[in-house]
Amino acid sequence: MADGPQEGEPLDLLVKSTRDLLRPEELVREATRDIVKDEIRRHLEKTLKEDPALEQDLKDAVKDLLAARATEYAALVRVGTATARLGLHALPPEVRRALTKDLVDLLSKELGQIVERSLAP
Repeated sequence: MADGPQEGEPLDLLVKSTRDLLRPEELVREATRDIVKDEIRRHLEKTLKEDPALEQDLKDAVKDLLAARATEYAALVRVGTATARLGLHALPPEVRRALTKDLVDLLSKELGQIVERSLAP
């Protein structure tokens, strides 16, 4: 029987993960990356402050992108709803009634929880 922790034991895993976290080359690489990102961000912000029209164009483009994403998500919800309705219509009537009741109960419960969380202080 060997002395000390065996490969895969909790202590061995803790020591190994700690060594991995503290690898200096990884820390330096991540810190350098953050510094470069900050410099790029400062340069871009300065460029936008110097050109208000460009800043407004970027704001408008982002607004349009968010609106397009919202439209995409709404369409996906509609597709999902239509697919669910198609699946329900394909079921025998007695199964459809039971499943519809279960779905309504589940949705009511989920919506109630969402409302409760939104009203909680």
